[in-house]
Amino acid sequence: MKRIKLPLKGLSLFANVGIAEAYIKKYVDIKVANELVEKRAKFYSELYPSTNMICGNILDNIIFDKIIRSSLKEKCDFIMATPPCQGMSIAGKMEQDDPRNFLIIKVVEAIKLVKPKYFLIENVQKMPKTYIKFKGKKIKISDFLINELSDYNVNFCLLDAADFGTPQTRKRSITLGSAINLKIWNEPIKSNKLISVRDAISHLPSLESNEKSRIKYHSAKKQNDRHILWLKNTPTGKTAFENKIHFPKKSDGTKIKGFKTTYKRIEWDKPAPTITTCNGAISSQNNGHPGRLKENGEYSDARVLTLKEILILSGLPDKWKAPEWASENMIREVIGEGVPPRLIESILANLDSNVS
Repeated sequence: MKRIKLPLKGLSLFANVGIAEAYIKKYVDIKVANELVEKRAKFYSELYPSTNMICGNILDNIIFDKIIRSSLKEKCDFIMATPPCQGMSIAGKMEQDDPRNFLIIKVVEAIKLVKPKYFLIENVQKMPKTYIKFKGKKIKISDFLINELSDYNVNFCLLDAADFGTPQTRKRSITLGSAINLKIWNEPIKSNKLISVRDAISHLPSLESNEKSRIKYHSAKKQNDRHILWLKNTPTGKTAFENKIHFPKKSDGTKIKGFKTTYKRIEWDKPAPTITTCNGAISSQNNGHPGRLKENGEYSDARVLTLKEILILSGLPDKWKAPEWASENMIREVIGEGVPPRLIESILANLDSNVS
């Protein structure tokens, strides 16, 4: 079998602000990147100034051609793509002409034109079984990839970031492709130990609503007084909906209807639940601090996780710094959409058996 040298030269599609790329320099040097949102592209360029960031819609032929030309010029032999998943759905429930369904098609087109030695596609768990419209017919994405990329070994994996050094449960579909003349790119071996929330963030000082600390990014968002009351009376790992007295209710006393993943404290001794884009709102999913029981019977830290806690639970390095102009809400959003970087590092580290 043919062997190649690291680092590979890479193209990153749907790059966000480069969360996934935090630890990959040893394995892949990203030469070209593409991101639709201008502010995110600017953010990315400040983190990775040597990468040629091409901002724009990949469905725009001018933008797409620019991406391909730049990738060929740089002799990219690796492509990483994390296309947004909103346009995907299970058969019978999709909008046939949703333009977002064409994103995976553009990824395949890019692979065919650039001809990398390896590619990695990351998406939601159900992606391989999801149907898209191609040449007038519905086709499952897994079949589409196998049919269209016959020059590659295509390996479909379902991986959880928690199994690869991230203190957060985040299950993702990972598609690994290696040129047919190379060894099959296999999924990495799971870590023997899960990292709990306690392992990850218990060293940080306790904070109440709107309280600041000297640690960068570790300051508490201001919470609504009613939310504080509910959370003070909510034990670790529980939702305020389970409280007998201090449960979520409107100002007129009417009980709020909601999911039991909201107004909820996460647990100390497990990896954190999946961090979503709305991680700054206690009414969103699983983002309340675990809290500590106090002598008065209430629980401390009646708040959402701080940005510092979110960064740690996502597996980002301590030295990671956002541009000064980026708002906290923006940073929270891009982290919630980002791919846990330790997961990508583990996947790429497995290339060592294929390369020299």
